[in-house]
Amino acid sequence: LDQVLETYGDEVRLVVRQFPLNSIHANAQKAAEASLCANAQGKFWEMHDRMFADQRALGVDDLKSAARSIGLDGGQFDACLDSGEYADEVAADLEAGREIGVAATPTLFINGRFISGAQSYEVLERIVDMEVNRVSS
Repeated sequence: LDQVLETYGDEVRLVVRQFPLNSIHANAQKAAEASLCANAQGKFWEMHDRMFADQRALGVDDLKSAARSIGLDGGQFDACLDSGEYADEVAADLEAGREIGVAATPTLFINGRFISGAQSYEVLERIVDMEVNRVSS
């Protein structure tokens, strides 16, 4: 995705939605909330990358430690995570995903084209090129 964003610049827009797989990942809900708590402090991607770097360290205490390691205000982050401030937003994203057929992560939509599973840059490039050309025609 980084390569797509770098290559296409303003021609593409990346929108991230939460889709915690709670039935198979016990910490998925709080990890999703943590990313939004980090986003509130302008560090969504830093938190995202930190969580993906060590997917075994996603317990609440781990998330709080990760927040501090990326320079978030610890007290603000802890209050956000402990309060469940973004729980409803995560639940709404999850339900919206289910309604449009999402069942796994990663899932991408490129101008409505459903793409399930991790894809190579070349696959994404081909689809984005088709869509950019279609839209600009």
